[in-house]
Amino acid sequence: MHDLLIRGGDVHDGLGNPSRPADVAIDGDRIAAVGQDLGDARRVVRADGLIVAPGFIDPHAHSDVVPPMDDPQPFKLLQGCTTEIVGTCGLSFAPLSEDSAAEARLSFGDLAAGATIEPATFAEYLARVEAAGPTNHITALVGHNTLRLTANGTEVELADGALDKMRRLAAEAFAAGATGLSTGLIYIPGTYSDRDEVVALAEIAHRFDRPYTSHMRDEGPALEEALDEAIDIGRRARVRVQISHCKAAGSASHGKGRVLLDKLHAARLDGVDIRGDQYPYLAGGTFLNALFPAEAREGGIAAFQNRLRDAAEVERLRARALEAVDETSGLWGQTTPDGVLVTRHHDPVVTGRTLAQIAGDRDPWLVACELVERDPAAMMVVTIMSEEDVRTIMSDPLIGVGSDNGIPEGLDHPRTWGCFPRFLGRYVRELGVVDWSEAIRKMTSATADQFRLTGRGWLGPGAIADVTAFDPTTVGHDGTYEVPDVTPTGVPYVVLAGALVVDGGVFTGERLGRVIRAGSV
Repeated sequence: MHDLLIRGGDVHDGLGNPSRPADVAIDGDRIAAVGQDLGDARRVVRADGLIVAPGFIDPHAHSDVVPPMDDPQPFKLLQGCTTEIVGTCGLSFAPLSEDSAAEARLSFGDLAAGATIEPATFAEYLARVEAAGPTNHITALVGHNTLRLTANGTEVELADGALDKMRRLAAEAFAAGATGLSTGLIYIPGTYSDRDEVVALAEIAHRFDRPYTSHMRDEGPALEEALDEAIDIGRRARVRVQISHCKAAGSASHGKGRVLLDKLHAARLDGVDIRGDQYPYLAGGTFLNALFPAEAREGGIAAFQNRLRDAAEVERLRARALEAVDETSGLWGQTTPDGVLVTRHHDPVVTGRTLAQIAGDRDPWLVACELVERDPAAMMVVTIMSEEDVRTIMSDPLIGVGSDNGIPEGLDHPRTWGCFPRFLGRYVRELGVVDWSEAIRKMTSATADQFRLTGRGWLGPGAIADVTAFDPTTVGHDGTYEVPDVTPTGVPYVVLAGALVVDGGVFTGERLGRVIRAGSV
């Protein structure tokens, strides 16, 4: 007798093959069989009319400190997502020293969900997540910004020995189980690095057969140059490359989706194993300070705040921001005050309002300076993409689905609660950008293969029993930028390592996720 039987569903294997009507038998934490007449089970789930697929894998998450939150957080399970890859955009929460932890609290503290950012080795960070009990599976990248912050502080130039220390810390992280190396080359202090510095770290990733993921230096005016850099890093370090949240940002760059894809395909023909991920929205979400030129943030948060108090410096930065010609200019020239929604700020009065609404008759640039001076880690949702580019990029087989989620509380981007159901409902069922088999491959094996997540991303005998059953006629997400935290529809059953954790669309309340260290299951 099996532990669990999912009976009567339309089964997709996650590899892009055509579906077939079949039952799925589960014993312990593994798939025992897929087929007909599989016998009895202690629990039978009827999946008539449902698609049964491998649990979705999110290649781009910012849930690093979600596991220690007081209550279980099923926001990903309710989407059908069973595994998250955190530590993205160069922003991992280890390794951190006393000094770098203090700076991290100022720089990216709003990603910490109110938790204290503590000093930790990478091994200690993973142990803390494991002890807390994640609600879904978690695996973590080590971030370049964090490595640089710990080895060199917020200084622009590397001190003697700093690069060697970064390489040593990266090797320790990979030995502890880090799944890959990430960069966020628009953020401090990673934006100060040159290509050789990143190659030197990616070479350590190569030694451990780990991929390199990049929030590139630019996704708009200098998109082509930023892609060339990522491709060259992959070539020189001989690592797999994942381009994070692929897009063509800013109205002046709309239409470059095809350019992005052409470069990825050309690089693969040239021998670089490169892929990407994307979220199905026209707006992104990041730090409000990303509106400003990179030079504004030189020297750390205190120096940044001092610049924003200096009227002459504010005007100089405005001129630089309006240039919008390369990766150093910031996002100001790629959006409008109406397109910037403040989602997190120390002052609750401004949250949930656009920069245009906050400014009223005042100068939006000066208001932005005031907001960031008061809370340098404030967050925003920023509209910068076109629908045509989103669909063009989405249709390509090299592009998977990644949420780039924030913390599941307060006013965050709706992708936090609904990325995967929105992709399935809006772009697969309604618009037909890709078919069901390809959509499921994009959310499962495409990511599992890139990050070497053994036993995950496919549905067959011997695979880890992470399974999602969803209704193709109702799956979706009605969350908006103003009201994002809406429960998705059409995802009635989710199985995590053999345990039914979403039953009838309701989370069962158990923390059964695992910490996946590279090379383990």
